[in-house]
Amino acid sequence: MKTDKLEIQDVCIFVGGSQPPKEVFSDLPQDGYVRLIQIRDYKTDRFITYIPQELARRFCDQKDIMIGRYGPPIFQICRGLKGAYNVALMKAVPKENILHEYLYYFLKQDSLFQYIDSLSLRTSGQTGVDIECLKKYPIYLPTLHIQQKIADILSTLDAKIELNNRINAELENLAKTIYDYWFVQFDFPDRNGKPYKSSGGEMVCNKECDRAIPAGWKVRDLGDFGIFKNGVNYDPSQPGDTLAKIVNVRNISGSSIFIHSQELDSIYLTLKEVNNYLVTNQSILIARSGIPGSTRLITDYIENTIYCGFIICFEVNNENLKLPLFFFLKNIEKTISSQSGGTIMKNINQSILKSFKLPLPKDPLSSDLVQNFKNKIEPILQKINLIDKENQQLTQLRDWLLPMLMNGQISIK
Repeated sequence: MKTDKLEIQDVCIFVGGSQPPKEVFSDLPQDGYVRLIQIRDYKTDRFITYIPQELARRFCDQKDIMIGRYGPPIFQICRGLKGAYNVALMKAVPKENILHEYLYYFLKQDSLFQYIDSLSLRTSGQTGVDIECLKKYPIYLPTLHIQQKIADILSTLDAKIELNNRINAELENLAKTIYDYWFVQFDFPDRNGKPYKSSGGEMVCNKECDRAIPAGWKVRDLGDFGIFKNGVNYDPSQPGDTLAKIVNVRNISGSSIFIHSQELDSIYLTLKEVNNYLVTNQSILIARSGIPGSTRLITDYIENTIYCGFIICFEVNNENLKLPLFFFLKNIEKTISSQSGGTIMKNINQSILKSFKLPLPKDPLSSDLVQNFKNKIEPILQKINLIDKENQQLTQLRDWLLPMLMNGQISIK
């Protein structure tokens, strides 16, 4: 594979963003405004911001290669959004000697990330990309024909990963819709298999939740169905003698329903700390801060898996109730977040979680409805879990191939 030894500055230029004053920001779209793209927008659409078009200076579209200039984590390589971008982002614009897709994957290499991370300055607790060092990073550039073949291999893997993500999003929406029909709209199947409320099922007014609920149901506090416990606060400079896997908020932010044990960090704590904060089959994990209210399950339980102090664990009294309670919490994630407090970092506390009210059959443990819901939802969640694992394997394959394709260790015919 013929290559030319160049530096990154020989194949692309970097264009920094601009920052209008915050007083012109708007949370809602309006005439004469454009979206302001920020680093966090590539992970969540919860904080969409708009600015007056006349104050926008730098623009990007969905195909542009965008780089996060500050961290942690530093040097995030992103794309997929259209709008004006702020100073925390810069755009990598390819020159004529390099294909857009090839440049994107070159910048995604872990070796390049490690290089930039090690050389970038850390000031005021924030890491910034050393652009001059980035420009001088060497690149071995094959012919455009070989660049295209390499990009095709990697983009095919990414396309499959993205397809799987869309399938899982649809499956998650399906599970949420079933919960909504059964436990919010009360159109669960009656004895004749017809939707209960729509078919004239008896409804009674309930003052506690200020709405009508099915006859034979009762409104209960969420706290009646289990215990809530904050996670472990630990000092990493004083490790213990027991190895554990720990769930952090970033594990929650990087998932939608499931947290997978192989994605967790390892840590040494005392045996007492580990035993006091174990995740079990009846655990529902809720972010206490960072993204307060975000609710997840953990799969593939391994020994000594625990949760950090920024997470609240809801240990459900009975495993049969875990899925209805989990989807109840998923259904009110935004409500929980809106009730979080704190001046510097928003937090949700246990008392608020315990006080949320939900209607259920009077004896939910012996209710056919609860068991039928579990039987209906479990296959959907199992499919989501399998697709998640397939994506992990595809990601590992892509990340294994990427550096070898870029440095010529694997030849392309």
